[in-house]
Amino acid sequence: MSHIIAPSILSANFLALENDVKMINNSQAGWLHVDVMDGVFVPNISFGMNIVKQIKKVSSKPLDVHLMIVNPDQYLEEFKRAGANILTVHHEACTHLHRTLNGIRNLDMKTGVALNPHTPISVLEDIILETDVVCLMSVNPGFGGQSFIENTYQKIEQLKELIYKRGTSTSIEVDGGVNIGNYKKLLACGADVLVAGNTVFSAEDPAAMINNLAQPVLNYTTV
Repeated sequence: MSHIIAPSILSANFLALENDVKMINNSQAGWLHVDVMDGVFVPNISFGMNIVKQIKKVSSKPLDVHLMIVNPDQYLEEFKRAGANILTVHHEACTHLHRTLNGIRNLDMKTGVALNPHTPISVLEDIILETDVVCLMSVNPGFGGQSFIENTYQKIEQLKELIYKRGTSTSIEVDGGVNIGNYKKLLACGADVLVAGNTVFSAEDPAAMINNLAQPVLNYTTV
C-alpha cells in the first residue's frame, strides 16, 4: 500500500479556506486532516462541527478529524453528521476508550486513537484490534509549526511490531513536524499516513509540496 498525505487544514488561510480545500482536492493528498481543539485538552482553540460541515461541502477527500478535546464521547454523532470519515480521539482523554471506539465504529466511521509524545505504545496492547488508525503525535499537540520529536521513529517501529504481532491492518499516522527532510525516514520506519500542515501551507507551491511528499520512496533505509 502506498502512503497517504493528509494536509492539515489548521495551517490553511482561513480567509480563503474554500480555495485551499479545492487545492487539496486537486493534489495527490489522500485525506484532509482537521484538528479540533477545545482550549482545555490542549492550550489552543480551533474550530468545531460547523466548520467541519462547511469543509465537507467542498472537499472530495475523506475527512480525517482529530479531536483534541475532553469528553469526546458526547460529540461523536455530531461529527458524523458534520462529515467525518475517520474520527480520532486521544487515549489520554478517554476513560472508557473501548466504548468510545465502538461508538465511532457503530456510526460507520473509521476509528482512530492518538497518543501524545509522552504516552508509551504499550497502552495500545488491549485496544489495537479495535483501532483502524493510530495517530502518533510527534510534537506536543496544540499548535502548528513545532519541531519534530526524534523519539517518534522508535515509537513507529514499536507500534509496527505490535500491529504485526496482533495481525491487524491498523494504519500508523504521524502528526507534527513532518517535512521534506524527515518524511522518507518516517515511511521507512513504518508510517502509513503523514499529516503535514505548516510544511504544505508555507510552501511557495502547496500542491507541489503535497505531490512531492506523496511520491513513492524506494530503497531508503533508516541506518
